[in-house]
Amino acid sequence: MRHIRTPGRQITKGDGGSHWISFSDMLSSLLLVFILALMVSIYQYFSVLDIKTRELEQQKVELDRTQISLVQKEDDLRTAQAELMGKEEEVASIQIQLQQQEDDLKAAQAALKTKEDEQALLQLQLISQEQSLKQMQLAMNEQQQQIDDLLGVRTQIIQDLSLSFSQSRLNVKVDKDTGDIMLDSTLLFESGGDILLPEGQAQLQQLVPVYLNVLLRPEYQDYLAEIVIEGHTDSKGSYLFNLKLSQDRALGVATYMLEMPGLSSQQRSKLQNILTAKGRSFANRIYNPDGSENMDASRRVEIQFRLKDSEMIQKMNQILQQKP
Repeated sequence: MRHIRTPGRQITKGDGGSHWISFSDMLSSLLLVFILALMVSIYQYFSVLDIKTRELEQQKVELDRTQISLVQKEDDLRTAQAELMGKEEEVASIQIQLQQQEDDLKAAQAALKTKEDEQALLQLQLISQEQSLKQMQLAMNEQQQQIDDLLGVRTQIIQDLSLSFSQSRLNVKVDKDTGDIMLDSTLLFESGGDILLPEGQAQLQQLVPVYLNVLLRPEYQDYLAEIVIEGHTDSKGSYLFNLKLSQDRALGVATYMLEMPGLSSQQRSKLQNILTAKGRSFANRIYNPDGSENMDASRRVEIQFRLKDSEMIQKMNQILQQKP
């Protein structure tokens, strides 16, 4: 073992060993203190390390929790995004539906406007039709009044003719519905002839003045449209032969009436304007109750009068006589 010499100090032989022991003890103490300090330091280091380790583990746990939370939040976010996308799709679908509904509403409004326009047009047409109906009703009322007047006039003329013939003691039958007078052609013409016999001329001289005195009265002149001499035959012979014969006989009676002496110029002038003659051949024969033809009655000449608008009256009478 080497001895360390301390400069400037001398060691005596008597206390050298004691001094070395003290120095060794001091070194040992220092070493012990160093070891203790080192152990304390190591202990503190490990204590701090343990604490830090626990803190790190705690932080790691917290970090793991945070990561789990973040993952959960990411999942929630993705779920929310998916839900949002679904909501956006729903919103887009709803917007499409709303747009369709808006288009349907506009179409319905346009259709409603069209219907309103049509209704307004129909209303105008209805008003126009009501006005036309009122005018037609007024016209019908006027026509009905005319018909009533004409029917009343016809009835009155028939009554006056019957009364005048009765007062004149003429055996002339007046049809109570039409006012027609039927003349037996055997008293007017020879068989198959169209020349008036003297007996026929005498009959017409008695009958025609009375007939005209009634029909040409002032109260009837405005209603009188026509006096018709109508010739008829039986069915013997052809239709054309009888047509000519009936026409000639009707014309003979009409000619005699126009040339008859005793008529006033006013009567003759009026008669020229309203007198017509026509033949019917055997188109309107007269039949017996058993359905056979009455040859004598079919050979005849009829004197008829027509009132203005008589065709309308006849048509109205036909409608009225129809069975429901």
